Amino acid sequence: MVATPTSDRLRLLFVTQDDPFYVIRFFEVFFAEYPRDELEIAGITIARAFKESKVAVARRMFRFYGARDFARLAARYAGARIRGRSIAALAAREEIALLETESVNDPDYVRRVRDIEPDVIVSVAAPEIFKDALLGAARLGCVNIHSGRLPKYRGMMPVFWQLLSGERTAVVTVHEMVAEVDAGRVLGTREYPLRTQESLDRAMTDTKREGARLMIDVLRQLRRGDARPEPLEMREASYFSFPSPAKVAEFRAQGHRLL
Repeated sequence: MVATPTSDRLRLLFVTQDDPFYVIRFFEVFFAEYPRDELEIAGITIARAFKESKVAVARRMFRFYGARDFARLAARYAGARIRGRSIAALAAREEIALLETESVNDPDYVRRVRDIEPDVIVSVAAPEIFKDALLGAARLGCVNIHSGRLPKYRGMMPVFWQLLSGERTAVVTVHEMVAEVDAGRVLGTREYPLRTQESLDRAMTDTKREGARLMIDVLRQLRRGDARPEPLEMREASYFSFPSPAKVAEFRAQGHRLL
């Protein structure tokens, strides 16, 4: 990714997932704070979480949270829906076009992306791995926000795994996207302090907010042409999947909470 300085606005396309709990916090901050004279949002694609049915997602969340916390989360979800709180609603208020698709790798979707001519495609918890056609659809490529130090905490739920590992800080990372997941060059990082006995809910909420501000900084650098990508040392890489009930029990045994 090599940017050239420009007096024009950097044109963005967001790809994200429908999440009224945490990912929405990123967009609340980004939409409120991004410099409109430097950045232009050409559209947003909002996919289903995990690319699964609502029933499958509910089952996954029940296994993760347990009965009590799942009930609390379900109440939050119902409240958000009643209030009309969603990323799509935020985008509508900003008059940002919704670019719909069943898969971001569908050739017709990639063609539509190319038609709107984005400079950068920004992935925020996108639930689908980008293939080569989409990775090459924007002038400067694709960037991703990841709430963990790379390459040590590649994969899913990085805040959870950093807490379980006893890290003192969560490292929010913006990086270039390449064919290998969470393996592109790093464009910027920001540290978020973690408590000895922490709420995953608080940490995920706050890292999403800090990630929005970091993303704004990185995109402004790309627009100016002074971004300095740093390659990852993949010999130090690890990859984490969605936590099992046994890992959640270990997490709670350390004094942490999910909500």
